[in-house]
Amino acid sequence: MNVSASTLSLTVADVDASRDFLCTHLGYTVAMADDGFASLTRGDAAVDIVLLRKGIEVLPAEQRDREAGGLILALTVTDLDAEEARLRAAGAPITMPLREEPWGERLFQMTDPNGVVVQLVEWTVPAQPADSNDEK
Repeated sequence: MNVSASTLSLTVADVDASRDFLCTHLGYTVAMADDGFASLTRGDAAVDIVLLRKGIEVLPAEQRDREAGGLILALTVTDLDAEEARLRAAGAPITMPLREEPWGERLFQMTDPNGVVVQLVEWTVPAQPADSNDEK
């Protein structure tokens, strides 16, 4: 198998609200759109995103009433501090403040108007490597 691109498809109640959030705050552009549908892309390695309106008939009947939930769209970025400052200044809904995990992950989260959680991540070298052997 040769994967040539990655796309995340999200079913949401309000396609326009998620589209505007992703374009305004994360630099996505609309590649294609129609009633209840938007295909978003960026000019870098970020995953493309397709937004489908809940209930749209292009989905199989058993999937039409589902909405994106319980997932996190994580994007690895450079200069996380600058991105956090830019998004905060722009009024983006930051729902988890910037923090650093002991294993070297720095991150913060935003939540779009449909409840889709977007996490921006930057990896660092942890101050102390995780020890796989528990001391007794």
